[in-house]
Amino acid sequence: MSPKDLLLALVVIVVWGLNFVVIMVGLHEVPPMLLGALRFLLAALPAVFFIKRPQVPLRWLLAYGLTISLGQFAFLFSAMKVGMPAGLASLVLQSQAFFTLFFAALFLGERLRASNLFGLFIAAGGLLLIGAQSGQGMTLAGFVLTICAASMWALGNIVTRKVGKVNLVGLVVWGSLVPPLPFLALSWWLEGPVAIEVALQELGLDALLVLVYLAFGATILGYSLWSRLLSRYPASQVAPFSLLVPVVGLSSSALLLDERLGPLQMAGAVLVMLGLLVNIGGGRLFDRLRPAAVRQQS
Repeated sequence: MSPKDLLLALVVIVVWGLNFVVIMVGLHEVPPMLLGALRFLLAALPAVFFIKRPQVPLRWLLAYGLTISLGQFAFLFSAMKVGMPAGLASLVLQSQAFFTLFFAALFLGERLRASNLFGLFIAAGGLLLIGAQSGQGMTLAGFVLTICAASMWALGNIVTRKVGKVNLVGLVVWGSLVPPLPFLALSWWLEGPVAIEVALQELGLDALLVLVYLAFGATILGYSLWSRLLSRYPASQVAPFSLLVPVVGLSSSALLLDERLGPLQMAGAVLVMLGLLVNIGGGRLFDRLRPAAVRQQS
């Protein structure tokens, strides 16, 4: 990877890692469902007038918007509102990698490799440790909702695979047209018209900056740069950079929000990161060890 593209990869990681701190700040100003509606409205408009719609059937565009956008962030914003720390959210959300493997096997008929199962086993142990220390800076409801968000992200990944090779930025922008109305309906139902009116009337500079960051930074800029990298390099070379997102998320939340992990949460975080690492790079190691094992048996 060239130095320029390596720098772009690091920009994406920092932008996506800081995203969780920004969300927490936004939730202090705007209710979760309304925050989701405003985020995706701003991500879609005016970008849809300048970015060509991807050539995908409408049903798949709707499926993408309802899973990776509406579903993921309805659960994630709610989780962080009811007690999921920003740093842990950035880590637990990465369990989407394992949900994606499961859904790919279920819906696409893809086979799970030994390294995938081994990484899943390690990460699952880490998630159990994190969940076991609920009540110490994290609520069980927040943890469960974050797991739900990860599963919705994974379903969105399956939709992305079904649509095939399309302009990812166009898919993100046009998919952002789907969630605003459902988000507004959820906000009206769960948060109430009074809360919506008050939040909009008192929308301050902090909330506006949060929305700009979420819509243009984390969504459009982040996915634009990520799709550029995926178009230039093999996925196996780009994917490991995603492991740095929770590193930035955990460190930035500790620095900016004074979040601290308990002993079990720290141990769980290490296991989750190790499981993700095995999942991404363990296949090559297993392939190298298998011939050696065969030679020994012979």
